[in-house]
Amino acid sequence: MSKTTKVAIVVFIVLFLDQALKIWIKTNMGLGDEIKILGQDWALLHFVENPGMAFGWSLDGKYISAATAKIILSVFRIGAVGFLIYLIKSLIKTEAPFGLLLSFGLILAGALGNIIDSAFYGLIFEASKFHGGVAMMFPPDGGYAPFLQGKVVDMFYFPMFKGHFPEWFPAWGGKPYLFFRPVFNLADSAITIGVFNLILFHRQFFKAEEELNNADKEELDQSVSENDSAAEETVNSDN
Repeated sequence: MSKTTKVAIVVFIVLFLDQALKIWIKTNMGLGDEIKILGQDWALLHFVENPGMAFGWSLDGKYISAATAKIILSVFRIGAVGFLIYLIKSLIKTEAPFGLLLSFGLILAGALGNIIDSAFYGLIFEASKFHGGVAMMFPPDGGYAPFLQGKVVDMFYFPMFKGHFPEWFPAWGGKPYLFFRPVFNLADSAITIGVFNLILFHRQFFKAEEELNNADKEELDQSVSENDSAAEETVNSDN
């Protein structure tokens, strides 16, 4: 089996599982509903919809509307997907190790998973309601948002520890804390695993890229220097 096929299978599996879970959550749970994972209070399926970036972060702010922010984020994601596809193809041609390809494949799958939500969920679902109001798929009156304006479905929530910072703690003394606060999905997890895999096991890839760029720069500088020398010799010869 070729490396291209292996990467394609990984991307497909992550996408399938991500979208299957999101569609099930969307059509079986209302916003804010929770289901304990294996009966644990600290491990929950907690349905929220994220209008912004991964892990519930948001791009819109004081000087940009939510709709504009969504379009900017969606276009950025599409551009990132195009770059990742190009990068993976290039790495396959250079016989890169499969572990490196797997990392970028996971990042690609995660980006695609969240793009699907942003691009199409607003078109094919009605708006979810809080606590028990499940959304219909392909509603007769149309979806809740136009193309690229959909919200990303998040569901994994692990509030493992909660309490208050000690009074002597800088900045947050006496304030409550909760770990782990963000709510995320399988696509976010794939991106995170891919990035950590790159950092932990494939740092040489970035070193090799830096060395290659330095070598290209040195070659360019040498070429410019040789051309300058040749031009100077020509001028001296003419004189």
